[in-house]
Amino acid sequence: MGRMSRRAFALTALSTLVTAPGTAAMGADPGLGEAAGGAGPGPGEAGGGGGPAPATPAGGAAVPDGATAPGPDRPSRAATEMRGVWIATVANRDWPSRPGLTAAEQRKELIAHLDRAVRHRLNTVILQVRPTADALWPSPHEPWSEYLTGTQGKNPGWDPLGTAVTEAHARGLALHAWFNPYRIANHAEPTRLSAGHPARTHPDWVVPYGGRLYYNPGLPEVRAFVQRALLDAVARYPVDAVHFDDYFYPYPVAGQTFDDDDAYDRHGGAFPNRAAWRRDNIDTLVRETAAGVARVRPGTLFGVSPFGVWRNATTDARGSDTRAGVETYDDLYADTRTWVRKHWIDYLVPQLYWHIGNAAADYAALVAWWAEVAKGTKTHLYVGEALYRAGAAGQPSAWQDPVELSRHLTLAAGYPQVRGHVFFAAKDLAADPAGAMARVVADHYRGPAKPPR
Repeated sequence: MGRMSRRAFALTALSTLVTAPGTAAMGADPGLGEAAGGAGPGPGEAGGGGGPAPATPAGGAAVPDGATAPGPDRPSRAATEMRGVWIATVANRDWPSRPGLTAAEQRKELIAHLDRAVRHRLNTVILQVRPTADALWPSPHEPWSEYLTGTQGKNPGWDPLGTAVTEAHARGLALHAWFNPYRIANHAEPTRLSAGHPARTHPDWVVPYGGRLYYNPGLPEVRAFVQRALLDAVARYPVDAVHFDDYFYPYPVAGQTFDDDDAYDRHGGAFPNRAAWRRDNIDTLVRETAAGVARVRPGTLFGVSPFGVWRNATTDARGSDTRAGVETYDDLYADTRTWVRKHWIDYLVPQLYWHIGNAAADYAALVAWWAEVAKGTKTHLYVGEALYRAGAAGQPSAWQDPVELSRHLTLAAGYPQVRGHVFFAAKDLAADPAGAMARVVADHYRGPAKPPR
């Protein structure tokens, strides 16, 4: 899943996200990424550089060892595959295009995103409905999002999530409701939050860090509140899935400490160290959320889109052949590999936002690694794709090639564990400056497909 990861799209806060020898690291962002403001899925470019892509057969992408080459003897899985797109609302990244539009204008833009997904033969939209401890539905627990009206807590005059579910389903699209668990604000001023905001009512829940405000994952009462807030949406609307992005504990900020000393003193006594306690906090959130979703609306899925590197092999022999400056296990305290292996979640969408052949984080190597992790499990594996990089200024030469993204799908098709792809994000689907998405559709999405269940 992650990887403003996507917003006032800043390329600074995660400047050490991935570092390749001899190259300068390029930060990027979302989360499901956010790096300097936080959209949602969208981690950084691996070190900028990377060697040349491997030689490719006529089909487009090299088939690595252990993969199965697509061909007439291998039937297509297109009848049931994930074809998704993220719609980020934080900082008005994708939708609404700006705060303060009328309800009719907002609705028109949302419908345009849904219709565009259908035209591209996609089958799933992942809509960010709780970007910053707020809501895109009439929640009794949290204020209306400022990204609708420009004023947090102001009623926009319509129900965006309810409308999105109805209109998506009318078009044959699945609607996954995307929640960011702990981010409160992309600023550090509690007084800027709306009156009555839970973070103002419970200032002891809040940790300022990196110029932003976060709920403290180490407090059981915070975990219970986060679940209560999101399960309200699940109870109200027939969403097809609940979706988390890559923001658990925040991405590291050089020279700063996430101050959870009091919570650790109160709740961490049974753990060998703070890192183990933090990982258990996130594990518990994941397990409890899965159970809550199943209880409130049986049949609704629960998935996560983490940053694409669990651990480097140099850190842990079980890790990937990468040199990432951020590892989810150690830095975000998200043990994503365990969630897959133990089937705590229904699906995982690692944000593999690097090109084939990248020196520090090779797309091909990471697809192979995640496919091996998912092998033999009941957790579905989809791949998060960096559509936003294709044709974008400042991206490496690989991303200027309109065929790069199509090569990703060709390569991933060699792994039966990969059941589809999700593209970041909706604004880039609309623009498609290099024609990369058009090429994906022409090469891989020639007919309709239903998402796996």
